[in-house]
Order: sequence, then C-alpha cells, then structure tokens
Amino acid sequence: MCRTVDLREAVLAKNDDLAEDLRQDLTRRGITVVNLLSSPGSGKTALLEHTLAGAASRDVPVAALTADLATENDAARLSRARVPVKQVLTGGLCHLEARQLRGHVDSWLPEGPRLLFVENVGNLVCPASYDLGETLRVTLMSVTEGEDKPLKYPTAFGLAHLVVLTKYDIAEAVDFRETAFLENVAQVNPGVEVLRTSSRNGMGVDQLWQRLLEVHRGGAVHRPPLAGELLRAHAHDHGPDEHEHHHHHEHDPHEHSHQHQPLAARGE
Repeated sequence: MCRTVDLREAVLAKNDDLAEDLRQDLTRRGITVVNLLSSPGSGKTALLEHTLAGAASRDVPVAALTADLATENDAARLSRARVPVKQVLTGGLCHLEARQLRGHVDSWLPEGPRLLFVENVGNLVCPASYDLGETLRVTLMSVTEGEDKPLKYPTAFGLAHLVVLTKYDIAEAVDFRETAFLENVAQVNPGVEVLRTSSRNGMGVDQLWQRLLEVHRGGAVHRPPLAGELLRAHAHDHGPDEHEHHHHHEHDPHEHSHQHQPLAARGE
C-alpha cells in the first residue's frame, strides 16, 4: 500500500524533473525567472508593482505572472506598469508547480529574452517545496512579521537565493530587532544576501534591480547550503545513474551556468 509520504515524494520528484527541463529551455531562450515567495500581507505585490514601474528605464524587457486562489486584483494593480501581466487562479491550490509555469510560458509569454517575475501564492509552506525552474528564488518578509520567521519556515528561507525585507520604513516604529533577524537568516541560509526595501519611499528598489540585472546577465547566484543537502539526498534516494540523467547537463558556453542549478526543494 502506497504511503502518503511516498506519493508526496513521487509528486515532488516529477516536479523537479519538469522544472529542470523548463530551466534548460528558459536558459536557451534568455529568460530569467524570479520566483517571489512570502506570507500574505508581506507587501510582496506592492514591492513588485514598484519594481515593475521602473522597468521602462532598465535595459531588459519584463513580464509578470501573479498567482492567487481567487480574484484578479493583483494583475489589475501590476498592469499599471504597462508590461505584460497574467493572473493565474489556482482554484484552491496553495502553490504553483513547474507544469503550470510551463503552460503559461508556452501559451502567453512574449518571445525574446526578458525577466519574468512570478508572484507565487501567499504562503511560505507549500510554494517552498516546488521548484518552478526559476533562476532566482526570492523570499520576502515584512518587518511586522517577527524576527524568528526564518526559523519557523526554514525551507522557504533556507532555499532562498536572496532575502528581501519589506516595509523597512516602519522598522523602528514596530521595534523590529534586525540583528536577531539576520542571525536567524544566517542560521538557516549562511551567506545569503538580505536587502532592505520600502514600497512607500522606494528604498532598496534600485539595489534589487541591480541584483536582478546581474543575474540576468549571467552573474553568480548564491548557493544555499540546504539546496546541496537536498540534492545529495535526492541522488542517494534514486541512485547516481538516475540523478545523473535528470540533473547533470553539459553546459553550452553561451548559456548562463547559474540557471542549471536544480533547487531540489522539499517541504517543511
């Protein structure tokens, strides 16, 4: 009799394979996917709206895909930036999966190299487990959410390539203990960069754009130690031959090598 945990592992393994195939395809097409994860109310949509508003002055086309259980409110907000935007309604599903992103990339995304922002469902549990084939995974948290959040959601923060603090303009007012937060982030993801942002006054948006453009142009991406541990566990579970088949590809010298790193994400 198949146990629930076995079924979950099979679903995640299938998603990993689809995500890696998608990552290879996106690399060839010059598309950089930025997967944005956060809890509800973190200010993720507001920051993305502010970021997209500055896209016209950047030397790269952009698009945004935003996921919610219901309503198209976020897509309406993001469309003000006059960039291609698509709303994905998950029908109750608490996360996006690689097969869904593949479908939207194939049916909707305009041709040509670009940055594709994916605003995942507001949830730090389920989305953290699913690799979308992204180039950059960004985990966001507002200063109102508590300094111990990285310890409560170690997968979401432990697999992040970049951590972004939002609503930093009110950090002092809410008595945010930044030192404690940074220590907790370092505990689950040593070496990851933390950016401080505010959608109200635009703080940190230029720095965020700088990081995004560096990655899009082939710059190095932080390698979370947790990703390496999970990748080794995945290889052990399936054997070296199967792992080699799915996750080791020859690199074209003209491709961005950082886009070939599978996240091998697993749940909390």
